[in-house]
Order: sequence, then structure tokens, then C-alpha cells
Amino acid sequence: MKDVHIAVGVLTIALNGAVAVVGAWEWWRARSDRWFWWLLRAGQLAVVIQVVLGGVLLALGHRASNLHYLYGALPLLVSLIAEQLRAASAQMVLDDRGIESARAVGKLPDEQQRALVTTIVQREVGVMTLAALVVVVLLARAAQTAT
Repeated sequence: MKDVHIAVGVLTIALNGAVAVVGAWEWWRARSDRWFWWLLRAGQLAVVIQVVLGGVLLALGHRASNLHYLYGALPLLVSLIAEQLRAASAQMVLDDRGIESARAVGKLPDEQQRALVTTIVQREVGVMTLAALVVVVLLARAAQTAT
């Protein structure tokens, strides 16, 4: 079981590392490809599986340092917070531009609507990319503190 936990941990770090790299590229290009979002969801699912496996190992009596548990569980919290920030990012962009509702967006010229959508997507990708990078760092630290 410990070997499965290690293998899934390596996969989780690799997936989230890929999300960070692809996300940085997508952010720089100010666009979003569906592959980025699928990769992101796969990385998030891997984090959940990794935390569950760690919990199973703990329940079976395997022990690690307290830091290992902290670094292993924090990626789940980071992912949840990042999702909340991503969801709020559209409203933040609208607020920054003084737009009060989606109806007001529909009244903007097409060019301004496209620019607004591009800004929102870029911010969402940026938030999730940074979260994936933090997850990679936390999981690498968890691996370093494993016993």
C-alpha cells in the first residue's frame, strides 16, 4: 500500500507540474484550451486520491512525521481555495471595470466583450496555474518529510 501511495504521489506531482507549465503558457498567450482544464481536473483528482491513500495508510497504522501530514493535506485546501478564487475572478474583473451585471456586458461592443472575456479567462488560468505550482511545492515537501 505504501508503494501505491508513493507512485500516486509521483503521478500527482507530475500532473500538477504539467498543469503549472501548460497553465503558464496559456496565461502568457491569454487564452485557455480545454486540455488545460482537463489536465487541471486530473491533477486535482490525483490530489484527492493521494490524500485518501494517506488516510488509509494512517488508519492501517503507518506513521510519518507531522510535517508530512501537513504538507500532504494542504494541497487539498489549496485546490479548494483556488476554485473559490477562480469563481470570484470574473466578478473582480467586472468590478474593476465598473460593470455591474451580465446584462451590461451584453450591451458592450463585440470587441470590448472579447477583451473582457480574454481578461477573465487569463485571470482564471493564472489563479489555477499558481495553485498547481503551490501544490507541487507542498507535495515535494511532503515527499521530503516522509519516513
